[in-house]
Amino acid sequence: MVTITPIRIRDHYALISSMMEQLHLSEKSFFLKTASWESIASNYMQHVIEMQEECDGTCLLAHVDNVPAGFIFAYLEEADESRIEDYTNDTLYVSDGYVAAEFRRQGIYRLMNEELEKIYIQKGIRRIVRYTLANNLRMQQFLASKDYQPVRLVYEKWLTEDGQKPLPLFPGNAQKDK
Repeated sequence: MVTITPIRIRDHYALISSMMEQLHLSEKSFFLKTASWESIASNYMQHVIEMQEECDGTCLLAHVDNVPAGFIFAYLEEADESRIEDYTNDTLYVSDGYVAAEFRRQGIYRLMNEELEKIYIQKGIRRIVRYTLANNLRMQQFLASKDYQPVRLVYEKWLTEDGQKPLPLFPGNAQKDK
């Protein structure tokens, strides 16, 4: 049985940090330039704690039969004068989500996402923003199935230290570029 509970990250630091590390390792398998978790863990965990406490953030923790199975985290980004869209209210930014490998393909992420959206829709949020990597096709399919649409594409070019050659960014491209 799946239960989903809102938690304070500060109170479950070790568990969420451990799951964030696994999420980070998964992202590293998609994007070669992902920093090592060890080099960013402390600062990133402090960031999510601050976003939860200062920006109406929500972290939902899923359990399957009392075993932690995954989490999803989001917070509000306040509207400011730099926006180019005509939406003028706060935006929900879903920044992190993870389900442990042994619990995947059971609808747990979908349940967490639905609960998260419900919380913020009741608060009046009408714009939800998410990012995913260009080669994370499963997440793209999930988002499309939940009526998310790609709005902007971000193109990046990373260069060698001397600025002379582009660096490979995705697995599979590394062999071609050598």
